[in-house]
Amino acid sequence: MDIDALFERFTGAFAANTLRAYRADYVAFERWCVAQGVSPEHLSAVEFARFVDDMSAVKTPATVRRYVDSLSSLRRLSGHSPVTQSPEVVLAIKRMHRCKGRGQAQAIPLTHDVLSALLAVCGNDLSGMRDQVLLHLGYETMRRRAELCQFRFEDRELRADGRGALRLRFSKADQMGRGKLIPLSPETNALLNSWAEKTTSSGYILRTQQTYSTGHRPMSPATVNHRLRDLQVRAGLVLGGWLSGHSFRVGAALDMLEAGVSMEKIMLRGGWQSESTVMRYLRAWDYD
Repeated sequence: MDIDALFERFTGAFAANTLRAYRADYVAFERWCVAQGVSPEHLSAVEFARFVDDMSAVKTPATVRRYVDSLSSLRRLSGHSPVTQSPEVVLAIKRMHRCKGRGQAQAIPLTHDVLSALLAVCGNDLSGMRDQVLLHLGYETMRRRAELCQFRFEDRELRADGRGALRLRFSKADQMGRGKLIPLSPETNALLNSWAEKTTSSGYILRTQQTYSTGHRPMSPATVNHRLRDLQVRAGLVLGGWLSGHSFRVGAALDMLEAGVSMEKIMLRGGWQSESTVMRYLRAWDYD
């Protein structure tokens, strides 16, 4: 398989983050093939099952499952046989689950109480305001890191009821760009107005930060985690782990459940298409 030619064909058909993940997974697979002296293009089902066995010894079950899913898509789209669905590979995955389980670490919830504690340590300078915007947008929109970083001032809209909102143009669950309007609280809208006055009323809302001014490039998803960790340390919060970009989604979902919001509305707000995914988050943090 000419991986470079294949990814050239993918350009425009998949999100940039999806392409990066596919390429990284293929590189890991290709390295294993080179070490084993086998061909990535003409791998047998038995050989692919051995890849799963070897990876399960050093990687988490979630990572191995992602490898299999990525490589399955790549092989299917390049016209190669779907060995990833063969009985040998299915049994290798079952062996992994029997040995290591299916569980994976869940994000630490960033609930409203945690949000308040983090906001309390944010300054009112440019850096502090950006942290405030990040916290408010992350909690209220329940978006993934990459989606948060892509919001632009041009995405702000007014709903028919006069309430401010943000237009989510693309998401992991909406690759075709049907779009979604996410309502924002008056507090967050006022904060965005102040932020626009401090920076600019166009371009990315969350952007790279220099010492005295904001850049024009969007904040990187990795920076979301760095900022949350820094604020967690400054707030002195011991939460059993570090906050991450996914903490917004889990924390807001837990708060909505506690407030008696229906599962359907929680799924709609968070952009989840599977109830089992939401239940996995909530079950992992059942405080009762």
